[in-house]
Amino acid sequence: MYNFCNRLAVRSHLILAPHHSHPAPLPMESALFSSSPLSAFVPRSPPSLASRPLRLLSLPFSLLIHHSPPPRGGPPLLPRRLLRRFSPAAYADADAAAASAAESRSSGDRVVARPSSELRMGRPGGSGTGVAGDEKLRSLRELFARPDVAIDAYIIPSQDAHQSEFIAECFMRRAYLTGFTGSAGTAVVTKEKAALWTDGRYFLQAEKQLSPDWILMRSGNQGVPTTSEWLNDVLPAGCRIGIDPFLFSHDAAEELKEAISKKNHELILIKDFNLVDEIWKSRPKPPGKPTRVHDIKYAGVDVLSKLSSLRSVLVENGCTAIVISMLDEVAWLLNMRGSDVPNSPVFYSYLIVEISHATLFVDNNKVTPGVLDHLKSAGVELKPYEEILSEVESLAAKGAKLWLDTSCVNAAIVSIFRSACERHFTRLATKSRKQLNNGASSDLISIKSEDIRNGIPNGLYKVSPVAIAKAVKNKAEIEGMKNSHLRDAAALSEFWCWMEQEVKNNLTLTEVAVADKLFEFRKQQEGFIDTSFDTISGYGANGAVIHYKPTSDSCSFVGTDNLFLLDSGGQYVDGTTDITRTVHFGEPSAWQKECFTRVLQGHIALDQAIFPERMPGFVLDVLARSSLWKVGLDYRHGTGHGVGAALNVHEGPQSISFRFGNLTALQNGMIVSNEPGYYEDHSFGIRIENLLLVKEVDLPNSYGGIGFLGFEKLTFVPIQSKLIDTSLLSPMEIKWVNDYHSQVWEKVSPLVNVAVRDWLWRNTSHAACWTLKSRGKMRTQLMSTCLILSISMFARPIKQQRVL
Repeated sequence: MYNFCNRLAVRSHLILAPHHSHPAPLPMESALFSSSPLSAFVPRSPPSLASRPLRLLSLPFSLLIHHSPPPRGGPPLLPRRLLRRFSPAAYADADAAAASAAESRSSGDRVVARPSSELRMGRPGGSGTGVAGDEKLRSLRELFARPDVAIDAYIIPSQDAHQSEFIAECFMRRAYLTGFTGSAGTAVVTKEKAALWTDGRYFLQAEKQLSPDWILMRSGNQGVPTTSEWLNDVLPAGCRIGIDPFLFSHDAAEELKEAISKKNHELILIKDFNLVDEIWKSRPKPPGKPTRVHDIKYAGVDVLSKLSSLRSVLVENGCTAIVISMLDEVAWLLNMRGSDVPNSPVFYSYLIVEISHATLFVDNNKVTPGVLDHLKSAGVELKPYEEILSEVESLAAKGAKLWLDTSCVNAAIVSIFRSACERHFTRLATKSRKQLNNGASSDLISIKSEDIRNGIPNGLYKVSPVAIAKAVKNKAEIEGMKNSHLRDAAALSEFWCWMEQEVKNNLTLTEVAVADKLFEFRKQQEGFIDTSFDTISGYGANGAVIHYKPTSDSCSFVGTDNLFLLDSGGQYVDGTTDITRTVHFGEPSAWQKECFTRVLQGHIALDQAIFPERMPGFVLDVLARSSLWKVGLDYRHGTGHGVGAALNVHEGPQSISFRFGNLTALQNGMIVSNEPGYYEDHSFGIRIENLLLVKEVDLPNSYGGIGFLGFEKLTFVPIQSKLIDTSLLSPMEIKWVNDYHSQVWEKVSPLVNVAVRDWLWRNTSHAACWTLKSRGKMRTQLMSTCLILSISMFARPIKQQRVL
């Protein structure tokens, strides 16, 4: 990255020492508008922190001089290319505003971004005046009165029929209706009101994109009602609330049904059509690109073996079939990949696995001859995608005991299965009574009657066994993930080397241009298919929008006055990557360095964690937050999510999060992200993310015979050293940074050219000294140790470079 090592273009070890002695770092107060996922903070301004100037010891090189750093988190000014769209008077006003902002910087005043109400221009699906939004809401509400609808409110979630996080454009109903494009959110429309719920990752984005017709509900904040609580409050008793049952899991629909029943509301399942589709006249067509076979050398296990293992689990649980609706589970089980969903190599389908055979429900035009042969060899037959409901009905009519993961299988499937089971057992009961009247054995009849009483519905409602099997990677999948991460690291090293030079040459770069250039570097790598999600390229205040997506008509320029956050990933034929780095191309403030360092401390703490097996991920979440909590800071998202092997970048069921409802234990072979952060609204954002492989660790003891687990790093890209306040780090933490950068150099340097290798060397050099409060002999010994470590660590890479 640009100036990782304080712009010192030398092959030497940098030793930092205090310009003068000073007391321990001042404790930080809560940042402006900061909020915790665990509690609501009272907004207050942060204290003014004195800068801690550093002097350089033993420097046989020149130091490039920079201008004075700006105050914390000044906003990017409106680009002149956008100002040309307005009148000359507006142009002059903008110049005056720029001068005023510059004056504020020079006087040390805090500069913040414009209010979100001024940033609602150009949002998708709306004009900024609310007119288009009004029309959509008006058209939707007109449908409420139709005889075949007859509802008082309608709920529009983000998901498709498979509960996917990322979905095809034709299923982005909530985004079309609201204009809010974040991946998580639920819209509720009544005859008079419209509200949108989203989580802390998207608060700022929703503020910008929603029109005044919508009420923003900040989920998780104190006093914010749930969707059902809000409906119970704003609707009179006895109303009818409609949903599309394909877009709700069975569990979610049942929970909603129970919650609204407190006001005698009725949940209406409208399964024949979706109301948003009825008003969406220019709705895109469903995706129809062909699928492909995922090579066995990357999959590790053939389809027949996977199906055999699954059938063994079915038999053990007394089931005759299972419905699999999660797209990544279907793709993993059949060793297939697709491109129906942006950034995710999956395809729209259902899979029913029975004891003797399996059926894939998919559009036939997506199945190439090669894929068809692949499926036939595994005993998998094809049926049209739309026939899933009729097949479930048929299985129920045959008395099949179906395994259904009701946390993800949609309510339409479960509802049709329950109804078919009731009809089936009613027929059995009628038949049994006739047999009894005709003198059949009462013993036989009683057995069937018992089955009838206990078998409605005749299903097992349990988490899909495919979810865990997919999450625990085999040797081939682990190898592919490691290899793809190294190629990805090479692409990122090339990118950061390029960007550093561009900024050094004072070339103009927008957030979108940066994301596009990174795509070009990744595209050059062997086996690259696509990005694993839309690149989050956020400068300054935009970096505080946790899942920010820049657009060409509203993005900022990347400058040297604030932090730049880049969260990106790649889909490769053998693996999936996800990495975040935060950098500063100028001189960071003391506050920014302290915030960054505390985020880094949380990252290190989680990376080095050792924990007993069968431990759920939420137990570890505190490790990543502890350093921030000590000074009253936090972040509004989970710390880690699962990652698929050449599959979805967000994978369950494992996670590391403050949400303690997920009791899934971390297991050897799982992959999770490690991404603590800190976000100062309207100012800047910080996040440091690596992917980790859960692995067994060899310890001298095994208390109670329990094994212990730890993590192995998969991501190898430098962390910007100039953002680290080494006075806050312990000796162990500084050793972690140095060891990590040694690994980055050793693994990535052979994969890049000479120019990039030189950049990589500069940005993995060690800053291996820190300040202790103790004096005299201890400090002298410590400085001596640092110098010895510096020389020893410096000598090894030089030898490697000579070989290269």
